[in-house]
Parts: sequence; C-alpha cells; structure tokens
Amino acid sequence: MSDLEKLLPSPNLNATKRTGPWLKLALMAVVLVVVAFVLQTTVLAPETPTVSVATVTMGDVEEAVTNTRAGTVKARRRASLSPQIGGMVVELPVSEGDHVTAGQLLLRLDGAVQLDQVSLAKEDVRAASAHSEEACLAATLAEKELTRQEGLHAQGIASEGAMDRAVSERDRSNAACRAARAGVQQALARESLTRTQLAQTRVEAPFDGVVAEVSTEVGEWITPSPPGLPIPPVVDLLNPNSLYISAPIDEMDAERVQVGQEVRISVDSRRGQSFSGRLVRVAPYVLDVVEQNRTVEIEAEFTDLEAVGSLLPGTSADVEVIIERRSDVLVVPSTAVADGRRVLVVVEGVLEEREVVSGLGNWRMTEVLEGLSEGEFVVTLRRSAKLQPGVEVEIKETP
Repeated sequence: MSDLEKLLPSPNLNATKRTGPWLKLALMAVVLVVVAFVLQTTVLAPETPTVSVATVTMGDVEEAVTNTRAGTVKARRRASLSPQIGGMVVELPVSEGDHVTAGQLLLRLDGAVQLDQVSLAKEDVRAASAHSEEACLAATLAEKELTRQEGLHAQGIASEGAMDRAVSERDRSNAACRAARAGVQQALARESLTRTQLAQTRVEAPFDGVVAEVSTEVGEWITPSPPGLPIPPVVDLLNPNSLYISAPIDEMDAERVQVGQEVRISVDSRRGQSFSGRLVRVAPYVLDVVEQNRTVEIEAEFTDLEAVGSLLPGTSADVEVIIERRSDVLVVPSTAVADGRRVLVVVEGVLEEREVVSGLGNWRMTEVLEGLSEGEFVVTLRRSAKLQPGVEVEIKETP
C-alpha cells in the first residue's frame, strides 16, 4: 500500500451495498415518468375531431318532386315495322343507326309473282277496253238504225214489227256497252289490286327517323302469320326529335304536380349533366299493380332537344318536378340540418348546436328562415358520435 492510499479514508463497503439497489429503482422510476409524459402528449393525446363544413350563404332554393332513376327515355314516334305478307327478303338497303326519310325503302320481298299478276291485269284491261269499244260501237250503230226505222215508219214503209226490233236492238246494244264499260272498270280495279299486292312486298319509312334495330337479312324468309295476327317486326324505326321521359311519382305527390311545371331531367348515360324540360302529362289515375307502391305516371319533354343530342330510348332517367323556387335566400346543405331543425355550428373552433326554422328544401339545399347568419360555418356530415356541442374540432374542408 502506497503512502497516498494510507492517507485516504477507506470506503465503507457495507454502505455501498445498501444504497445501490435504491438508486437503480429511482432512476427507473424517472425514466418511466418521462416516457409516460411523452406518450401522453404525443401518441396517447386525445385526437381533435375533424369536420366538413359549409358556409351559410345567400342563394337559390327549390322544392321538387323526384322519382330517382325510375323514369325511362321514350320516343313518341316509334314504329315496329313488318311486311304485310310473307316472302323472301331480296333487298335490305338500311342498317342499324342509319338516318332515313319518310317514304325511303327499308326492305323489299321477292315480288315476282305480284309483278306477273300486274302484267296479267294490264292485259285484262286492254281486252276489256277493246270489248267495250266494240260493244259501244254496236250500240251507236243500233241507235242509228232505230233513227232510220223511225223515218221509214213515219212514211208508212216500216212495219210495227221492224220498229220493235230496232228499239230492242238499241236497248240491248246500250246495255252491252254499259256492261263492257263496267268490265273495263273491273279490270282496272283488279290491276289496282295487284299493284297493291306488289306494294306489300315493300316496307317504307312512315316518317323521318333512325333505324334502331333490324332483325332480318337478305335471303331470309319471312313467314306469314295467321289471319288476325301481325307478322313479327323486322325493322324498328324511331324519330329522335320526339323523345320524352315517362316516369312514375308517388301517389302522395300527385296533387302537387300539374302540366306546365318546369322539370329538371338527368339520364344515366349523361352522368353529371341535367336538362331542362316541361311537364306535359299527368295521368288521371293511379297505377296499383303493386299495392305497396302506388304511383302516378307523368310525362316530360325536353326544352331543347338539340342540346340533348342522341339519347337512346330505354335509358333510365330521373325527373325532378319543380314545385316552387325562391331566390336570394339564406341556404345551407340539407345534410347539415338534422331532424329538420337542428344544426351544428363551428364557433371559434368549438361546436355549438342551434335550432333553426327551415323553409323550402330538397335533398341538396334547405332554406333557413331563423337561427343562422350569413358567413357562419355549419357541419355538413356528422360522421362521429364525438361531434357534440362544446367539443373542439378542426375544420377539414369548406365546400
């Protein structure tokens, strides 16, 4: 042992052994407190709810009756065409989607038999005309002979018998002339009939339109139907300028709609677009095919068909009938109004519940008569049960 070690006091080994475990425990406790504080202020800190809000503004609002995609686009001028007789298709000059004009040929059947019948009828007319000419010449001659016999009878030369024969011949010849002329008319009628039968081999467009469907081909045979039953359609023709919407509305709204009211139309094939129109028909009866869903049929026409473009009949559509409209009034999104009278307002970051008096409204916007001021923020969606009055919130978006 050195002189320095001799001068220093010797350590108390028993004391060191007693204080060592307590120091470690104290250090561990401090560490746990610090970790808990960090977690409490970061990970375990209560999250501030976020809300979507809208600004209370002045705008337009309307009350409307809607049917929600239950309507259908239809064409007032639409014809399912078929020939009046059966036969083989020999000409089909149109295809689906073609624009045609009134009178244009759409389909022609084999008309060889009808053409031969027309030719035969023409010959019958010629023969009947020749026979009529011959009979009427004979009648003229008989009339002259009667005149001559009358002169001879006046001179006492012709007998009464000769006079009777001349009168009878004149009457017989005139009757034969009339019969021959009637034969000519009959032959002409027969010719007209054969021409009509020939025309039945053609299917022509009854109006300007678009060929929607063709269900036959050249060379196919169209079978005639029994008397009283039509031949199944082979060409579907529609006029795109006669489109309208047929839609059902609930019977509860039937008393609120009337012809002439403004409508807003949207169709599935034009997502995001709407078209203006007018209500042109309200059915005077209720459809009760399904008793649990009684409806009234309405019809609406587009205000500007050119703006609509080429819509396909059969497309689903939605019709909103505008019952009333107000302008320059206080409005909020309808989703912000709960139970028709309560809204949540964000005031300096804290939720405040207000009772409001609402006016006109639809599924988009609601008029507010009392309870809100322009420029305030209202919660549009209540996504969480935490959104209660007095809760601090963070505004997520302001549409």
